[in-house]
Amino acid sequence: MRNIIIVQCMSTGKNYVQDITNRKCNPIVLELKAKNDSKEAMEYQKQIREGYESMGDFDLIYEQDTYEETLEMVKQYDPLLIIPGTEEGVILATKLSNDLNLPGNPIENLDAMTLKNEMQKRLAENNLRYIKGKTVSTIDEAIDFYEREGLNEVVIKPVYSAASVGVRICLNKDEMIKAVEEVLKQRGCYGNEFDEVLIQERIDGMEYVVNTVSCDGVHRITTIWKYHKAKTEEGGVIYDYDEIIADLGLGESQLVEYAFDVADAIGIKYGPVHGEYMVDENGPVLIEVNCRPMGGSFDSEFLDRISAQHETDSSLDSYLNPEKFHKKLNEGYKLFSYGVIKSLIVPKDLIAESSPIKYISSKLKSFYKISLHDYGDYQPFLKTQDLESSAGDIYLVHEDPNQVKKDVDYIRTLEKQAFQLVLSEGLNKNKLIRNDNDDLRLLLENIKSYESILLVTDEEIDELDILQVAPDKLDEIKGQFDYIIININKSIINKKDDYVAELFLNIFNKIRTGGYTFILKNTYDYLPNGRLGAEALVKIFDLKIQIPKHNLKKIVIASNV
Repeated sequence: MRNIIIVQCMSTGKNYVQDITNRKCNPIVLELKAKNDSKEAMEYQKQIREGYESMGDFDLIYEQDTYEETLEMVKQYDPLLIIPGTEEGVILATKLSNDLNLPGNPIENLDAMTLKNEMQKRLAENNLRYIKGKTVSTIDEAIDFYEREGLNEVVIKPVYSAASVGVRICLNKDEMIKAVEEVLKQRGCYGNEFDEVLIQERIDGMEYVVNTVSCDGVHRITTIWKYHKAKTEEGGVIYDYDEIIADLGLGESQLVEYAFDVADAIGIKYGPVHGEYMVDENGPVLIEVNCRPMGGSFDSEFLDRISAQHETDSSLDSYLNPEKFHKKLNEGYKLFSYGVIKSLIVPKDLIAESSPIKYISSKLKSFYKISLHDYGDYQPFLKTQDLESSAGDIYLVHEDPNQVKKDVDYIRTLEKQAFQLVLSEGLNKNKLIRNDNDDLRLLLENIKSYESILLVTDEEIDELDILQVAPDKLDEIKGQFDYIIININKSIINKKDDYVAELFLNIFNKIRTGGYTFILKNTYDYLPNGRLGAEALVKIFDLKIQIPKHNLKKIVIASNV
């Protein structure tokens, strides 16, 4: 059995392990040494190792103290291929492949493959559109370039980094100076220090990802994504959601042609390229390339549902199965489902008592999975400033694009109007309980007595001649009802909000088609985000919020129509 070595395996690159096994080869992961003993480097190494648990069976080896020692160690395994499993693995994988005469990308192209300033230089040398910029290590150098070039809006970014860490959009000179100062004091996600930063003119347009695989210098598209990002008050760039491009729109075929030209200019011969591009009125321009599988921790199954292929398997074809590579190339770009990755944006620093979004998102029709950066109750979350500080991602896929877009809109509404249903701080706890049933009696006077009615209540009300049930006995109630009235507070006041969300969605399951639910003020005051939270919960079940009745105020009314 031949060995294939994956250098630093994480994120989407983890799919290589099973793909290699499926080809009757032996996967070997080569783990890199930590950059240093900084907190960031140790945390990154911890993430790497935690990811091994979900990767299946593989052999693990470690980078040695010197490159020469690592090379001699790798020779002993007589590898068929050496490939990078993440951005940090590109340099070593390329060096080893060249020294062992294995298929890969030429060593002379390594700087253009990994350094953001060198990528742009290579484009300029090949008469392709590029972004004007300069590498600086001091504030004075940054100011000199800014003023000399007559710049206004600029982007500050590390020369070597990933996941948008250290990237800042600056609208004026003062913001630029502040950003340079901040980034030069930061460390990257690998724990590396930023000794210099790249200052570039800002290109304002739509941002895309074009993922390709290459076989002996021939390039093939695997997927095209459009990024939707936002800028924080501090100037940080954050991801909102990424959507797959199924049918090319205006200007997007030109983008693909330009991506092929970029791959040629960089000198790509084999394997995957994750290219990020901006498209404005002047056409496409490269932001950066990453010569490894796309990040985002995509499951192979998720990608297979979208395009009947996934990037790591297609990458192995480019090295090992040229015939299949060219067959896929001739088939063209075909998708079978629509996919979106929604990043969860945290509006402020907080400590989450619970995570209702884990249960709520699972009820979305296009739900595939949620990857939340929480490790238990009372988890601290920082305000989202970049990809690394998002709360996590929700993966959505469905044959109907409209369903996916509807689910994205729902999540974005929760973020903006009912965030306690995403990450709950327990703000609605310890309120004074009110036991006023006047609203309930008025409501019952307006409901036809011969309809089936279920009252979910903390305490049974003797004078009411309707079916009543306590929340913890709900499972004993069979069938569905024309009207469900929710009048609870004691049973939820000290419960975590993920429990509360699950309870309400179970209640809504008992509404008959054409039926109604009524959530009294006596109840929604104790829900996360109050009335807005109640309305958000009914929306997850596609219930329609009804126009309030003049004589029935302070009641959320929703129908199953």
